[in-house]
Amino acid sequence: MSNALTGTGPLLRATLRFDGRSFVPWILIATALSASSVLVYPWVFPTQQDRLGLALAIGSNPALGLIFGPAYDLSTDDGFNAWRSLALGGFLAALGSIFTVTRSSRGQEDSGQAELLASGVLGRSSRLLAGVGLALIGSVALGGVAGVVTSWCGGGWNASLLLGATFAATGWMFAAVAAVTAQLGSDARTANSLAVGTFGALFLLRGFLYSVEAPDWTSWINPLSWMTETRPASGNHWWPLVPAMALTLVLLGIAFLLQSRRDFGQGAIVPGPGPARGRVGTPWSLAVRLNRAPLLTWAVAFMMIGVVFGFFSRSFKDILSGDSAAASVLASGAATPDGLAPAFLVTILSLVGILAAIPGVQILQKVRIEELAGRLEPVLAAAVPRSRYFTANVMLALATPTIYLLLAGAAITALASGDLGIDAGKVLLQAVVTVPAVWTATAVSVAVVGARPQVVIASWAGVFISFVLTLLGPTFRLWDWVLAISPFWHVPNVSVDDGGWSGLAGISAVTAVFLLIGFTGFRRRDLDG
Repeated sequence: MSNALTGTGPLLRATLRFDGRSFVPWILIATALSASSVLVYPWVFPTQQDRLGLALAIGSNPALGLIFGPAYDLSTDDGFNAWRSLALGGFLAALGSIFTVTRSSRGQEDSGQAELLASGVLGRSSRLLAGVGLALIGSVALGGVAGVVTSWCGGGWNASLLLGATFAATGWMFAAVAAVTAQLGSDARTANSLAVGTFGALFLLRGFLYSVEAPDWTSWINPLSWMTETRPASGNHWWPLVPAMALTLVLLGIAFLLQSRRDFGQGAIVPGPGPARGRVGTPWSLAVRLNRAPLLTWAVAFMMIGVVFGFFSRSFKDILSGDSAAASVLASGAATPDGLAPAFLVTILSLVGILAAIPGVQILQKVRIEELAGRLEPVLAAAVPRSRYFTANVMLALATPTIYLLLAGAAITALASGDLGIDAGKVLLQAVVTVPAVWTATAVSVAVVGARPQVVIASWAGVFISFVLTLLGPTFRLWDWVLAISPFWHVPNVSVDDGGWSGLAGISAVTAVFLLIGFTGFRRRDLDG
């Protein structure tokens, strides 16, 4: 085993030096999420009456519980921070760890960098251990910085440090999950999809079980539920971190065992052979072929998302009250009983739309991956102009989120239109008018990949900003001009006569600008530039 780990120390130091910066954005976002909660909460909900109203509404709202988990104590700064940040902070730590491990293990094999490293004095398992080590160190840094900064901003030390430790433990578990999927997938993208898919399924399962008030024993079947059971500020339980560490060690043991037995550049899941003659004859069919597996996976996921949100919407009238503070959080500020249901529908479909933009961004990022791998040049060397190739991928990136949003909207319509008291046609129309906002969030990635692919991480800006301002902005009662940065703020409420249809024209113009930037940049810039 010692021979298999030869060179791990120098490789880990080099990895920290050159790739460690990739974890910095995850640290900054998680820290800002946690620290802002304790800073702004006393200002947004200054009185006990405001806090009781918030606790009443949020504590009984399964739709928010699906994302944030249960609200154990919303009467204090630390309790509010635990509800708002625990699940999302763990989400950030998990994604950062997954991408770090797959990039440092299978990503190097796909690019050929691993062969260069292997030509030196390097053990078989050193690269995997260095990648896992970077993810573990990054997770600890994320949790430590978030916990300390939150404490400095006014949070209790015990609750803040436990919250940070929960972030770190989540990152550790999914670093180990990614280490396993890196041995299963045939390439880095497949490994990423397996790990992120596992995390997404567990995340939704955790939220669903808490939202339907499942029996206590069900929390033990999901590692993410262990993290929720730490209960910062409302119990401060450190013991759930122990099974998280144990699971991490077990999964890492499995990962290194699989790694010692698989062939270099291959995975346990072997892709089937292609046809004897190529069947891809157009840039459009090539784009579909390259993204076929994730497109099918996302289609199934959005059918499930539509069913879940449709189920929650059926109990809308029982879980929402007319409290003004709660309404600003749960239904975009609607304060009258007649306005709550339509506003709630706008919020739910906006959240689905933000999720739908994620596969759109992934399709555009695939363009960059193909470019860096050297597979784009042979395509463009034939009779395929750049504009035609890029157009096919952009069309796919805009069409798939549209289909997914309408699929989820149809499921919500079928399950809950009657319970919401809204005509089924208007529920579907509400999904349709949400589409332009999805296009705007996706178009940010078109501009980035087309014009400035060196900062490809910025392609997620549209999704991230939309999520923060749409879901969390009303919680903090931000000014309208701040909320208006999110394209989903401009989505009209079709159940209201003066629904603000002019907003769609505005965000459509912004989308056109992003598309123009992307197409112009892709036509003029050098490949791999």
